Amino acid sequence: MDRSTRKLDHIRHALETTDQPFNSFDEVSFVPNSLPNIGYHDVSLATDLGSFRLASPIIINAMTGGAEATTEINRKLAIIAREKHLAMAVGSQMAALRDPGVADSYRIVRKEHPNGIVFANVGAEATVEQAQAAVDMLDADGLQIHLNVMQELLMPEGDRDFRGYIENIQAMKESLDVPVMVKEVGFGMAKETIEKLNHIGISIIDVGGVGGTNFAKVENRRSQKPLAMYENWGLTTVESLLEAESFSQSKSQANVAIMATGGVRHGLDVLKALVLGASATGIAGEMLRLVQTSSLEDCLTAVDEWHHELKVGMTALGVTRIADCPRIPVFVCGKAAYQARLRGIDLEILAQRVFDRATDS
Repeated sequence: MDRSTRKLDHIRHALETTDQPFNSFDEVSFVPNSLPNIGYHDVSLATDLGSFRLASPIIINAMTGGAEATTEINRKLAIIAREKHLAMAVGSQMAALRDPGVADSYRIVRKEHPNGIVFANVGAEATVEQAQAAVDMLDADGLQIHLNVMQELLMPEGDRDFRGYIENIQAMKESLDVPVMVKEVGFGMAKETIEKLNHIGISIIDVGGVGGTNFAKVENRRSQKPLAMYENWGLTTVESLLEAESFSQSKSQANVAIMATGGVRHGLDVLKALVLGASATGIAGEMLRLVQTSSLEDCLTAVDEWHHELKVGMTALGVTRIADCPRIPVFVCGKAAYQARLRGIDLEILAQRVFDRATDS
């Protein structure tokens, strides 16, 4: 099967598998603050993700490209990013690196979003030359390197050999002139992986947890011999954020910015991710659904609503800056809490945080 057909299959099946029976963000809740002593209009949504200064913690995350039909999807996404001042990542550009004829399905993003932050995207199997070509294709501000081992193993035509990934990532990081982010595609990330990446100098990591688009289900739908037992593989986004927090607590000198992707449904989920240590959140599946089913005007309104929902929560907690969110007390319960304790992660520290804006800010 050619890559263009595969890309269209991924979009179709992704839209069919968006409903998840469980979302780990529902296991997270807050200690209420009845005296926040701030106003809604005091809240700023600006945030730092590594060296990037973002106007919003919401990023349109990697989705698609590589087929003529995906050009219009990326055009709409880029317009949303431009109008709402969001950073945006394209889907894997490996298709265009092998077939330059589909490069315009990616270039449309820079055309429509000429002054915004745009991330190029390649797999960890890419060479330095391919990574540079992907960046040049978009005049990109940064590069995402995606990890998708389980998806490849379930993909009928997927890779089966993952040797050399860490060396490839290090070579790309050391050779490119733009910041490099490593991201999971939806199976979550353990603290051991975060430590390995940080050890080779990767300072921006998207933990990409279970809860959003389920690429195990997507590939099983494409396979004549599906392996359904692997459709619940991995760590949820909340579990992955706890892993990242545990890494940060154990490595006082660690310099890593975390992005949270996977199952983010609304502004409250964004807030929960920020309080659990993320500097930004990626939304992919919900964005794809919006641009495929709604008018552009409705898509823009949806982003406004997400920002409003986030600001409501920040106001209620007495937080005016994203940077202060990781100081807010938070409860983690259920399966995420059970697994965290098995992994030696101290959740009481999170629940007993103290943040008093009057004395701390």
